[in-house]
Amino acid sequence: MPLHSSLDIRHFDSLNTLEGKTQTTQGNETMKSSISSITLGVAILILFLGSGCQTVTTTHMQDIGVPRYPPSDPAQIQILRTEPTRPHVRLGEVRAEPSSQSVDVTQIEEALRNETAKLGADAVVVVYDRTQVRGAVVTGPWWGPSIQPIEGRIVIAVAIKYQ
Repeated sequence: MPLHSSLDIRHFDSLNTLEGKTQTTQGNETMKSSISSITLGVAILILFLGSGCQTVTTTHMQDIGVPRYPPSDPAQIQILRTEPTRPHVRLGEVRAEPSSQSVDVTQIEEALRNETAKLGADAVVVVYDRTQVRGAVVTGPWWGPSIQPIEGRIVIAVAIKYQ
């Protein structure tokens, strides 16, 4: 009997060693997977920050008493700088605020078209396109603060529907 019980203990020890190697291998695979996920996340973050987030925030306000139209095709919307001579109805105002001064004009125009389409318009007339102070950052001590304005481009346009 003593020989049999020592055999069982050795067998049990070899199983523990084998399970330990399996757990270590699984742990290494999990660790490698975590490291590669972190590396991928950091790479995406660097790419995002390096490219600069170029967005255009848009809003619209429909005029009161104007009929609602189904959304129109953004690709068909005209962007005008002066009021057309063709008969039309004013539907409301559209406002676009680019995230920075370096946002491309085509991106601003696309955003205007997409927002104007929600009103069912045929065209949008730009009535205001300027850089203005949108806020300020105050730094320094209370006895001698430094105030730095935050400037941004704002585009306001009127959505119209031809009659």
